[in-house]
Amino acid sequence: ALFASGILVALMSGCYTDLDGHMHAGVPLVKDKIESRYERPVDQIFEAAKQVLSYNGTLTGENTITKTLAAKIDTRTVEVKVSEVEPKVSKVVVQARRKGGSADIDLASEIDKQIALRLTTLR
Repeated sequence: ALFASGILVALMSGCYTDLDGHMHAGVPLVKDKIESRYERPVDQIFEAAKQVLSYNGTLTGENTITKTLAAKIDTRTVEVKVSEVEPKVSKVVVQARRKGGSADIDLASEIDKQIALRLTTLR
């Protein structure tokens, strides 16, 4: 029983990497990202993501060089990264984590959907 609990503690503690490549304490090896692709320019998706994050919470970081955004929504940390895949196709990755470092895939999915809906109003 002691061995099993030791294994459990080892698996539950650790680090995860955010969208900017920084390491944070949290639960590793769990799905915490949603990825989508759109036939839109990077800047347009970046603006839509910024509006969605500001609407849902507080924008805490914006990097216009790497096209990443960070926000606090309730007690959760949400990051969004936008990048070009092809000349007319861009990729959006949304990552959400709870205060303790565990994944919140439901929130990541919700923010991803809201970005898609916001893009329909931007032309």
